[in-house]
Amino acid sequence: MMDFIRTNKVAAGVLAIIRIYIGYAWVTAGIGKLTGGGFDASGFLQGAIASAGGDHPAVQGWWATFLEHVALPNAELFSFMVMWGEVLVGIALILGIFTNFAALMGITMNFAFLFSGTVSTNAQMVLLTVFLIVAGFNAGRYGLDRWVIPFVKQHTPLGKHNKKVAVA
Repeated sequence: MMDFIRTNKVAAGVLAIIRIYIGYAWVTAGIGKLTGGGFDASGFLQGAIASAGGDHPAVQGWWATFLEHVALPNAELFSFMVMWGEVLVGIALILGIFTNFAALMGITMNFAFLFSGTVSTNAQMVLLTVFLIVAGFNAGRYGLDRWVIPFVKQHTPLGKHNKKVAVA
C-alpha cells in the first residue's frame, strides 16, 4: 500500500485532486481574511483561552497557556501569519510546488485550530493532508514539483549529498 501511494501515477492523479481541493480551501479562507476589512485573531484567541475552563474544556490547559502568554500578546503577528499562511499554503498546494512543505504547514495550522477548539473542516483537512504527506513526491507529481524538485536536487547542496560515490 505504501509503495502504491508513493509511486503509482493513478494515485498521483487522485492526490492531485485532493491537493487542489485542500489548496482551494486554504486560499479562499486566506483571501477572505485579507479582503474582509482587517482580520484580527485576538477575539478568536480570547475565545479559545476562555474555552479552557469548566468541567469539560474544549481547549487543553497547556495550549491555553501558550495562547495567553505567546499568541495573544502577539496577536497582530499571529493574524498576519494566519492570513498569509493560508494564502501561501493554498497557492502552493494548488500549483503543486513544494507540496510536502506546504502540506506540513497546512496540517500545522489545522492542528493549531483544532487545539483551539475549532472543529469546522479542520479534521477532514488533517485526514486528507496526511495522504499528501505520506505520498511524498507523488503528491506533487502532477504539479510544478515535477520540475522543481529535480532542479533543486541537481543544483543545490540539498540534493548533492544524496549522490552515491562510485567505488572501484
